[in-house]
Amino acid sequence: MTINGTEGTTFIRSASAQGLAGLCTWAALLITSHQIYQHLRFYSCPAEQRWIVRILFIVPIYAFDSWLSLIFFSDNVYIYFNSIRDCYEAFVIYSFLSLCYEYLGGESNIMAEIRGKPIRPTNYLTCTCCLAGKQYTIEFLRFCKQATLQFCFIKPIMAVITLMLTAIGKYEDGDWSLDQGYIYITLVYNVSISLALYGMFLFYAATRDLLSPYRPVLKFLTVKSVIFLSFWQGFLIAILGATSAIDPIYDADGKEVIGRGTVAAGWQNFFICIEMFFAAIALRFAFNVSAYADAHNASSANDGRPVTLQSISSSLKETMNPKDIMQDAIHNFHPQYQQYTQHSNAQRPQQPGTSTSTEEQRMSKAGSATNYSTMVESGTHDSSSGAPSQATGNLLDA
Repeated sequence: MTINGTEGTTFIRSASAQGLAGLCTWAALLITSHQIYQHLRFYSCPAEQRWIVRILFIVPIYAFDSWLSLIFFSDNVYIYFNSIRDCYEAFVIYSFLSLCYEYLGGESNIMAEIRGKPIRPTNYLTCTCCLAGKQYTIEFLRFCKQATLQFCFIKPIMAVITLMLTAIGKYEDGDWSLDQGYIYITLVYNVSISLALYGMFLFYAATRDLLSPYRPVLKFLTVKSVIFLSFWQGFLIAILGATSAIDPIYDADGKEVIGRGTVAAGWQNFFICIEMFFAAIALRFAFNVSAYADAHNASSANDGRPVTLQSISSSLKETMNPKDIMQDAIHNFHPQYQQYTQHSNAQRPQQPGTSTSTEEQRMSKAGSATNYSTMVESGTHDSSSGAPSQATGNLLDA
């Protein structure tokens, strides 16, 4: 991937590269936009579909931002586009973990299933040897959520700091100097994203059997490849930018006009544009809308209400409301709620005449939303036994 040449002759700056990236970007946008529309049209299970729609938005945001960054990569303008993209990826990681919670009926139901069981696996390869002999507790589940939520807060903060350092000339992609901010931002990013990945791995290992009916492997691989692999791909390209593998761009007089770090960022944006086309296809299979469409059609046949643009707009507005994230953050970090588990709303009855397949049984049992205001104390009792004490009230008022 060695790049040599004067301004205007490098492939990454050519019309061919930008055209190919643009073609993949717009193809990914069309595929994912149609899938998002389908989920909003057949919005039969808001508790799950709001998380799915949030996850799907990663493709248009990643692809379009990367394409714009590729077009403006010769200036520092691309850093602003990348900051928007970076902030949303943290949101997607949290949304995916929350979707898994919804699949399993919420935090209290998960604890009822795994409480007291030995933690698996425990070995050096997965960095879980310190958990040998321990059992699943609410603290374990809380750690998985906290590991994900910390990335949601760290990522935007680092993005703002990056913009501030860029404004004062203390940040440039690929500049590993100790007096520049890039090395420190990268270090914090790596620690934060690795912790988030570790939390997701622990959760998956604990609930793998419970999640098996919902094709978790395809979903995990797709989401993780979009976010984590693209991050480490950018990290690898940045390292190459610090070597002779990627050269800066010079003008006709031999003066450097674009640094190695900026060229490396350009290659990262180009690769992301291409990869988002394949990610859009993979996400279409991973989060298929057919089960929700069947449930919606069965419901519509009973109440006779048509789907309108107003209802689709209302569903989109509900989906993108970030209030639930703040409530979840308070629940997972506030000391007052450390021994309480979130308790889901009552199940809605199965629609008459529908199939009893695994997917549709899940659809019929899903609540309309997680009730963050009702929690069950997680002591010796669980929500499935005894008469546990409850704490009620709005978490945002705590």
